[in-house]
Amino acid sequence: METKEWMRRAIELAKLGANYVHPNPRVGAVVVKNNEIVSEGYHKYFGGPHAEIEAINNAKGIDLEGATLVVTLEPCTHFGKTPPCVDAIIEKKFAKVIIGTIDPNPIVSGKGIEKLQSAGIDVEVGVLENECKWINRYFFKNIIENKPYIILKVAQSLDGSIATQNYESKWITSESSRNYSLLLRREVDAILVGKTTALKDNPSLTLHEIEGKTPWRVILDTYLALPLELKVFIDEVRKHTIVAVDENLPQTRKMENLKIGGVHIVPTISSSGLIDLSLLIEKLKEQFNISTILVEGGAGVYSSFVKENLWDEIHFFVAPKIVPGGKNAFGDFKIENLSQCIMLNILSIDAIENDIHIIAINPKNKFLNF
Repeated sequence: METKEWMRRAIELAKLGANYVHPNPRVGAVVVKNNEIVSEGYHKYFGGPHAEIEAINNAKGIDLEGATLVVTLEPCTHFGKTPPCVDAIIEKKFAKVIIGTIDPNPIVSGKGIEKLQSAGIDVEVGVLENECKWINRYFFKNIIENKPYIILKVAQSLDGSIATQNYESKWITSESSRNYSLLLRREVDAILVGKTTALKDNPSLTLHEIEGKTPWRVILDTYLALPLELKVFIDEVRKHTIVAVDENLPQTRKMENLKIGGVHIVPTISSSGLIDLSLLIEKLKEQFNISTILVEGGAGVYSSFVKENLWDEIHFFVAPKIVPGGKNAFGDFKIENLSQCIMLNILSIDAIENDIHIIAINPKNKFLNF
């Protein structure tokens, strides 16, 4: 039981690095001696000391010989922005290292464990492994598939409506659910919406008052039809706005004005007015180093991501309301029989104020098989 409790603390520490360590993984570590946590640390920012080094450095005046190090991810063995963590662990003469999960990065995977064992250190692997994988699911997908991790956030009524027939959507869910959604925004590199959502809601797509790195705002506007007065085009963080357009769209004064204002235009292939999402996602990763995307609507965008299996996780915020004749979250995606249903793995169901919060993951996900 103590081992799991130590790892739970390391996981909580790892979460503190959210939004600051990209593209590195979130890692937490604790030092245990005489069955008590005597020091702890986490990876605080990209290029900074890793969690293991933080925990070692924070153990001021403590002899670490014979101690146990508990860490959420396998310690590294290579020189990157910082020296190898395994060398410091060996130098301090730890007796045991408890690891949550193996690092999927080929330059580390298994090598850290092997080097520790070769130095005579006892190694235990797989303590709260699923939880440790979960906090680094973005990192795992980037390493294993070299693709961004994609989250869909759907705020809807009990009957599946995300807006009324005339597109009124503020506010279907509670303030508490909306605050949780801001925390999701802080987790990701980019927030993506379609043209209709940008036009009808005129969202800022920022973190508002929550501390964190400003996310990119990605707008799907195939023919550059949106008015220049939208918040995402004129606010103080407009240089974080990306507009995906048809690659054959001619250069216009409107396009030039957006570029002069700092907005990024990304031409890509489109068909029947719909942006090629797979290609766009590749471009976002290559050109802007975007590895996590939060999709916030609307129905056509949700439908396209699900239809093309371009999603890893969905957050449903379900309000205890019925909106007759409303816009269904996936209403633009039709099937003819039940065998074509989109299957979900439900990870959790919780209450947020009077709303229901459901987290579901894609069963086809290769690195979250739980």
